[in-house]
Amino acid sequence: QTTYTDKGEKHEKGKFLCFDHLTFWVGNAKQAASFYCNKLGFEPVAYQGLETGRRDVVSHVVKQGKILYVFSSALNPGNKEMGEHLIKHGDGVKDVAFTVEDCDYLVQKARERGALVVREPYTMEDTQGQVKLAVLQTYGDTTHTLVERTAYNGLFLPGFKPPLHKDPLLATLPSGKLDFIDHVVGNQGDDEMVPVVEWYQRNLLFHRFWSVDDKQLQTEFSALRSIVVANYEETVKMPINEPATGKRKSQIQEYVEYYGGAGVQHIAMNTSDIITAVSTRKNTYLHQAGPGSSHGVPGGDPETQPPGEDSQASSARQLKGARQALAVDARRVHKEGPQGRKGSITPLRCLNEGS
Repeated sequence: QTTYTDKGEKHEKGKFLCFDHLTFWVGNAKQAASFYCNKLGFEPVAYQGLETGRRDVVSHVVKQGKILYVFSSALNPGNKEMGEHLIKHGDGVKDVAFTVEDCDYLVQKARERGALVVREPYTMEDTQGQVKLAVLQTYGDTTHTLVERTAYNGLFLPGFKPPLHKDPLLATLPSGKLDFIDHVVGNQGDDEMVPVVEWYQRNLLFHRFWSVDDKQLQTEFSALRSIVVANYEETVKMPINEPATGKRKSQIQEYVEYYGGAGVQHIAMNTSDIITAVSTRKNTYLHQAGPGSSHGVPGGDPETQPPGEDSQASSARQLKGARQALAVDARRVHKEGPQGRKGSITPLRCLNEGS
C-alpha cells in the first residue's frame, strides 16, 4: 500500500468541507427510510412530498449523528429519469453531496477544467434562509451536489418540512452508535479507476490519499485495486476501486455487472463504539454474514465461536472486518439493523465535519 503526503494544488477560494448528504433513488422511499430507522438507528428528520407542495417526487430524510440520507421516489408514472435509473440500477445512490464554501467559484473552476455541470449554481430559500446548490456529473450515472448553506438555519433544505408522522417504535430502540460518514466507495469497470481518480484531481483538486493494488488486497479467488482521493483538508475521502484478475470474478466486477455500470458500492459509517454498534445491529436482527461469507463480521454468530475462546479473543475476532460490517450496501436495501436516536433535531450546518 501507498500513503501520499503531497496534497497538491489548493483552491484559491472556496473549499470542500465535508459530506453533506447522500441521495438514494429508490422504488419506495417511505419503506426504505423506515428500514434505516428501524434497523440502523436513524431517525426521521425532514420530508417533502404532496403535503408540502411537491407533486412529482417524494423524499424522506433520515439522520443519525452527522449522517444524512435522503430517499426519493417518483410520484408519477411518467418520470422518465428516475424510472430509467431504477430499471438500469435498482435502488441505489444517485447523488453524493458535499458541504462547500463559495459554490460559484468551485463550479467555475471545475467547468474550466473540463467537468460537466449538470445544473448551474442556483438558490433555494424559505423562511429559514437561503441555500446555494450546483450539480456536477461524476462516474457512471452518479452526481455530486455542492451545497453552500452558510445562510440557512432550517432542518435540511428549503421546501422540506418536519416529518408528518414518527413511528412510536423508534423511541424504544437503542442508539445506533453511528457518528459520521467515513468514506464513500465508487466501483469502476476494468481500467477505469485511474481516469476517475484523475477527474477528481483535475476538477475538484482532490489528491491521492492512499492506494493499494491486487498484490496487497486479494483473497484466494478475488482481487481489486483501489485509490483513495480526498479534499485538501482530508475531511472527505472517496476510495475508487476497479477489479483485478483472480481465480474467480472480482467482487468489484460483480458489482459493476449487477448494478449496470459504475456506482457507489458502499458507504462506511464511523463509530466510536464498534462492539456496541455491531452487537446492537444483531440484536435488532440485521443480517451479518458469518464465516465463509465475502463480507460481514467474521465469526459474528455466537454459535460459530471456537470452543474455549475467551471474551478478549472473541472481541478481537469480531473487530476484524468490522468496517465491512458497518458498510452499507448501497446497491440494495439489505436486510435488518436498529434505530433509535433521541434528542432534539438541530439546524444543519456542516454535519459531517470532523472526520
